[in-house]
Amino acid sequence: MSLSRKEKIGLRRVMPSLTMRGPSARSPRAIFMGVRVSIAKRMLMRPAVAGVLAAFAAMPARADWDLLNMPQGVSELSREIYDMHMIMLWICTVIAVFTFGAMIWAMVRFRKSKGAIADGKMLHNARLEAAWTIVPVLILVGMAIPSVEKLIKIEDTSGSELTIKITGYQWQWHYDYLGTGVSFFSRLARESDLARQKDSGIDPATVPNYLLDVDKPLIVPTGTKIRILLTANDVIHAWWVPDFGMKRDAIPGFINEMWISVDADKPGTYRGQCAELCGADHGFMPIVVVAKPQDEFKAWLEQQMAEAAGVALAAAE
Repeated sequence: MSLSRKEKIGLRRVMPSLTMRGPSARSPRAIFMGVRVSIAKRMLMRPAVAGVLAAFAAMPARADWDLLNMPQGVSELSREIYDMHMIMLWICTVIAVFTFGAMIWAMVRFRKSKGAIADGKMLHNARLEAAWTIVPVLILVGMAIPSVEKLIKIEDTSGSELTIKITGYQWQWHYDYLGTGVSFFSRLARESDLARQKDSGIDPATVPNYLLDVDKPLIVPTGTKIRILLTANDVIHAWWVPDFGMKRDAIPGFINEMWISVDADKPGTYRGQCAELCGADHGFMPIVVVAKPQDEFKAWLEQQMAEAAGVALAAAE
């Protein structure tokens, strides 16, 4: 059998072991097979590495990496939550790099195969144990202080200029602008509802904002602190719009509260969904919020109040 150049080099490296005697001695066949296995492993690694590099090269040049992180949002709270998240992320990243780096370095540098001997001086070392207890405590305290400040701010609904009561139903939302007489239900848009039916013959890809559109969105003013009261009529729901940075459960017989404030320069349409498994049609309970400048919102609210007053008058007659 002819040997390749690499196999011959491998045999030269292990030839001294052929002269060994006793239980630890290896037969020429075992040495030869070991060399072939080692070479085979190296040959197999090459296509694996090439495959990984090819996969990275094939990735889109402008991949949407923002989806890997939470959105900054369009409200005061969402931005502060995002900033706090990034601070905590970098602190944890630095800790992880330092910890795992030290572990890998110690395992490689002081491995038994290199003749390393365990240092008994580090066992039950009072100073070292105090250090690795006190330092993490200080880090956690430093992280907790700004976090608690944000939590207090999230729960502070004082100074709100508008209060909206939101009630979850299976599977729709009811919005009530307290003190104005304006209220309405918000359901999945008819186009999405038809397309989701079995054998409808409608391609969901042709429906704009499929399963994320409603027949009547919630209208809110920009630049205004809005207090939201949440409850439910049947089962637990959760009102969640990612761009607002807030999510809160709607629980039957209980009222939760939170507040949002859309930036004055960020009018637009923002979408969310029920974030609590609430039954068979849980996936068909979208949330759509349209933020309008204050003047436009006031005009819309006055129109809705006039229509609500007309309906009430007609019902009274």
